[in-house]
Amino acid sequence: MLFRKRDKLKREFDQYLLSQLELLKDEWMRQKSLIEKSIDPSDDIVNELKLVESKYFFLIREAKNRKISIGKP
Repeated sequence: MLFRKRDKLKREFDQYLLSQLELLKDEWMRQKSLIEKSIDPSDDIVNELKLVESKYFFLIREAKNRKISIGKP
């Protein structure tokens, strides 16, 4: 009984992790495109890009540690 609850919580967190990963990837690509198109990007925008990129790669690492991927249900 206890293990069922733990498995359910793991699946829910895995789904949440994948959704956050997808959102951060979109945000990272959007900001990266914005900086590439700008002539002289401000330091704030560059720092924000680095922050989003760091968060994205942290979640990628967490997904690898948990052995989850988008293809798995």
